[in-house]
Amino acid sequence: MANHPNAGKKAPKSQLANIPKLVSAYYLNEPDLETNPEQCVAFGTSGHRGCSYNVKFNESHILAITQAICDYRKANNIFGPLFLGKDTHALSEAAFNSAIEVLVANEVQVITQENDDFTPTPVVSHAIVCHNRTHPHELADGIVVTPSHNPPEDGGFKYNPPNGGPADTDVTNWIEQRANQLLREDLVEVQLFPYAKAKRSGFIKYEDLVTPYVEDLENVIDLEAIAKADVSIGIDPLGGSGINFWPVIAEKFGLNMTVVNDEVDPRFAFMPLDKDGKIRMDCSSPFAMANLIEIKDDFDIGIGNDPDYDRHGIVTKDGLMNPNHFLAVAIDYLLKHRGWAKDIKVGKTLVSSGMIDKVVQSHGNEVYEVPVGFKWFVEGLSDKWLAFGGEESAGASFLRKNGDVWNTDKDGFILGLLAAEILAVTGKTPSERYKELEQEFGAPSYKRIDAPANDAQKARLKALSVDDVKATALAGDEITNILTHAPGNGAAIGGLKVVTASGWFAARPSGTEDIYKIYLESFKGEAHLAELEREAKALVDSVIC
Repeated sequence: MANHPNAGKKAPKSQLANIPKLVSAYYLNEPDLETNPEQCVAFGTSGHRGCSYNVKFNESHILAITQAICDYRKANNIFGPLFLGKDTHALSEAAFNSAIEVLVANEVQVITQENDDFTPTPVVSHAIVCHNRTHPHELADGIVVTPSHNPPEDGGFKYNPPNGGPADTDVTNWIEQRANQLLREDLVEVQLFPYAKAKRSGFIKYEDLVTPYVEDLENVIDLEAIAKADVSIGIDPLGGSGINFWPVIAEKFGLNMTVVNDEVDPRFAFMPLDKDGKIRMDCSSPFAMANLIEIKDDFDIGIGNDPDYDRHGIVTKDGLMNPNHFLAVAIDYLLKHRGWAKDIKVGKTLVSSGMIDKVVQSHGNEVYEVPVGFKWFVEGLSDKWLAFGGEESAGASFLRKNGDVWNTDKDGFILGLLAAEILAVTGKTPSERYKELEQEFGAPSYKRIDAPANDAQKARLKALSVDDVKATALAGDEITNILTHAPGNGAAIGGLKVVTASGWFAARPSGTEDIYKIYLESFKGEAHLAELEREAKALVDSVIC
């Protein structure tokens, strides 16, 4: 699909979100699950998301989800505090307040950032992990109110259980089913305490969550090396929840750091339009990151993050790095410089680059390949047999320098700072190091495309078995593996992956659109990638149509 003619350019005023109208719709529109089942609570890979205009993210949804979380806590004997965070989307503020009313009514001790400030996803995860390490009999959990990098009109709501990471499918299914039951019963079992009284109830503790996270950073990143090398770092927070952390980090560790855009605006009016002409705070998109890319020569390293700071975008003088490229460089560097246990594994999603496999295997370590979703890495990071977990969509986290747990959710802060550490220690930018990896292992060509598919076709793709694929060759190479379950943990991938000696493709249905997504990679170049694309689409269509 061709890029929008305004991609990379500032949005016209006519395209900016009408915040009063958006927030009014949050309170006024009521979901009707019987007539419109698409208005039900639905947890994807990152919680429940939607827009108040189309009645997919409204006050009733949040009241029901929060009550369901309270019920889940009681059923599972979770009686410690709940860390509550929010990002800078307009609906995040409204949903945050709705959640407070339910949490306090259920007598949940809530800990949130002082001065009603924003709290990034990795900070909430870090707080949960640290609390539970010292309070094993009073386990904490958390909620982050965020739709991640989605457009300004969207809202999102996700739950992190006591392991600190994204809730797994069993947990989200339980919460989803309970929330929809509450909605169908007109919220009669939802407990509410008026917000004004809730703030004075004693069940809300306003704490400084910035300082503990920032002071602990030196245990996961070599900040002394960055300061000593005087690496100049340009930060574009993209108007996100970590905006007030960077000055504290810079002052605490003496870093040469400049925040190039300190604006917070729920319309995100300062954002260049993404490839499809929408405002989207996607730090892996060269269009959304156009402002930082434009000044790339002013800094040694540029860092951008999405609104809840669970993703990272790395800019060098070569431009914005492909997320797959940076993951490979980050893993290579960490395995060389951290001194972790020799038998420790490295986690990747099955649609991430094969370059990662080559890098990990060159160090004598094992790849742990899982379906899409960071939740699959939580157990390994928590139990410390997984050194690193990373997704092709620019989300990752890793262990502390001593091999202990840092957090169990994606962390855009530490990945950005790791880019500066790599330059400080090796004298090479991550993009320069990736070119060396290409010389050693080959230069893969990677691509993701969308293809049309109706509900029936998407269902068939999700339910495929290995026996459904009759092909024996792909793009001139013998098929060496056909996967419908991830090799790392045996979990269903909800689609298909086909592998040859020189390339692979994976196909999985979209949960929200009438499309399926195809991820492709070739180690033979662009011509072979094009051939791989044609045959992959034909193969998938032959088994779902």
